Amino acid sequence: MTAATARPSARGRTLPRPARQLLAALPFLAPSIVLFGTFVFYPLAKSVYLGFHISDPFGRRQVFVGFEQYVDVLTSSSFASSLLVTATFTLYTVVPAIAIGTFLAVLANQKLPGIVVFRTIFSSTLASSVAVTAVLWLVLLHPTIGMANELLETAGLPRVAWLQDGGWAVGERKGVLSLVGAWFIDPNWALISVSMATVWMNVGLFTIIVLAGLQTIPEELYESARVDGAGRWREFWHVTLPMLSPTLFFASVVGMLFAFQSFGQIQILTEGGPVDASNVILYSIYQEGFQNFQKGAASVQAIVLFVILLGLTLLQFRLLSGRVFYR
Repeated sequence: MTAATARPSARGRTLPRPARQLLAALPFLAPSIVLFGTFVFYPLAKSVYLGFHISDPFGRRQVFVGFEQYVDVLTSSSFASSLLVTATFTLYTVVPAIAIGTFLAVLANQKLPGIVVFRTIFSSTLASSVAVTAVLWLVLLHPTIGMANELLETAGLPRVAWLQDGGWAVGERKGVLSLVGAWFIDPNWALISVSMATVWMNVGLFTIIVLAGLQTIPEELYESARVDGAGRWREFWHVTLPMLSPTLFFASVVGMLFAFQSFGQIQILTEGGPVDASNVILYSIYQEGFQNFQKGAASVQAIVLFVILLGLTLLQFRLLSGRVFYR
């Protein structure tokens, strides 16, 4: 065999360039592929598998039921209630947190002596964990020693008592007697109380996000607006908000994801009650999987939650991305 005939066969055995680039990149991608496969793709595939099966509490006997379990879960009144509570909780937490965070960020963006101290104070809630936030608001909303009732009384409003007849409400939670105020045992107040704690916890994060966006706005735009005779409000409405639109869009997406994945404050403050008034979908998944030992039903809700979050995120990009001004 001559060299002329051997050269084409060697060229034919050579891998295409994209394949060679993929082989060269695989060693560098391997750690990320292993992590995502272990903590993302495998749990997702396992949830889909469990959603098609009904098993005993120990998971030793699994019966394939197909989409029957999906139909049962999606048509149940408890699932519809948890979705409604989650949507209400998202509205209660995302909009106020972004609005308050924007207001504080505008104040913290002023060029004043000692403004760094106020920036630290405004963003300090970011350092509070979910457990610390829940315990703090449990004390603040305490019917006898909490500041909330004192503020209501100062404003001339009625105090929130333990019960409507003024008696004591004593509940037993995990073997320990604990006093539960009407803020958290009244269905009309429970979700609002948890939402207030969540807003307070998220304000620091949104303040930092919006403040970072404010500091990227060129000063020349404000100078041009002042030359045209614009006041502070017109500057904010016609300069600050349009330039902040990418930041606010990002904050709305992140806030929605956080709201749909809230668990810790609900577990500590209300445990999904009373009468499922604060039973968001993530806590419903926890109840089905770890209290009722219905792993299949919990997996179905988890898959639905994933689809809802994906759909809402895409919807936000579809509806709001055209209103975002990128310079």
